[in-house]
Amino acid sequence: MCGTRRVLLLSLISMLLVSCGALPAAEVMETAVPEAVVVRTATAVAEPTGTVAVSETPKAMAIAKATATALPTASPSATATAVPSATPPDTPTASATPDVYAAYSIEALAARGYGGGELEIVERLESNEHFARYLIKYPSDGLTIYGFMNVPHEGWDFPVAIVLHGYVSPASYETLDYTTRYADELAMAGYFVIHPNLRGFPPSDEGDDAFRTGLAIDVLNLIAIIRQQSSDLEGPLRRADAEAIHLWGHSMGGGTALRVATVLNEPFLRAVVLYGAMSGDEKQNYEQISVWSDGRSGEFELAAPEAALQAISPIDHLERITAPLSIHHGEGDETVPPAWSADLCARLQAMDRPVECFTYHAAPHTFYGEWEELFNSRVVEFFGRY
Repeated sequence: MCGTRRVLLLSLISMLLVSCGALPAAEVMETAVPEAVVVRTATAVAEPTGTVAVSETPKAMAIAKATATALPTASPSATATAVPSATPPDTPTASATPDVYAAYSIEALAARGYGGGELEIVERLESNEHFARYLIKYPSDGLTIYGFMNVPHEGWDFPVAIVLHGYVSPASYETLDYTTRYADELAMAGYFVIHPNLRGFPPSDEGDDAFRTGLAIDVLNLIAIIRQQSSDLEGPLRRADAEAIHLWGHSMGGGTALRVATVLNEPFLRAVVLYGAMSGDEKQNYEQISVWSDGRSGEFELAAPEAALQAISPIDHLERITAPLSIHHGEGDETVPPAWSADLCARLQAMDRPVECFTYHAAPHTFYGEWEELFNSRVVEFFGRY
């Protein structure tokens, strides 16, 4: 009771002091408001939870404040940051199957570069009254290709003849093999003759040769080296005329010469001789090769889709050929069908390409005697026109 009177007395005194201006109204409120009012005001801050009970004690006020600060804020929680971003996550996708045949196409061979490195003389093999013969080597796509070179004794700027051999079992192949006599005829006629042992034929290195495109690459690299090195006045090719290059190919070498002529439509490739040549149709070739090898060769080539075979086969790109062609085939050839040369000749004539075609009655795959003499004379005359 005394406490109550004391509170009332203090309140009256405070009111009198305010009315007289001696005490600010805010201090009166802080002094005179009952404790329960202060508690209720603090508890009101927690009302958004809807669960905080009104308490009459300071302890309850502290609990209410703790509850209030636990309310969710505008900041995203850890869960909120898991919203997917604009960048999709990595997911396994089916990768495209590589085209294992693309590199062998005529287009691919025409688009790539050739050359690099130099042709070197390994040793002098022999000399006669017309020319000197040298063992040579040169680089081709990381392989070392060997061969021989016939160089006429006197003069400069000799037109070049590249002579390409046919298939001989690598186990019995020799650098001076059956095509040596053809190379010698051309050297005696005044040509700077290079006869490479194509890849896989000793002592040349082995390398990729699907569709026999590797053989064509060896020839294209050789031509590029001749073009690059003939200007070296102290080099082994200094007497070669790199603006007058001629190709001669027999059987497998004839098929290689046709591919080179299809890829390389440059004016310095003057003329091409095909002698008992393989087909420009790779399906025909490998069906025959499969027979010759009892099925041991040609599986990869014959598995190619039709579109790939067309991209690879020279027969489907004859419009690219600009060099004149001279085609020769024995009617008695039991190795390479004479019909293959007849078909090629007819196609080129229909396209109005410069071509001449000869058949030799009863002559075998490799000529001899009178057939060979007639053939050689025609070759020299044909090359001489270009």
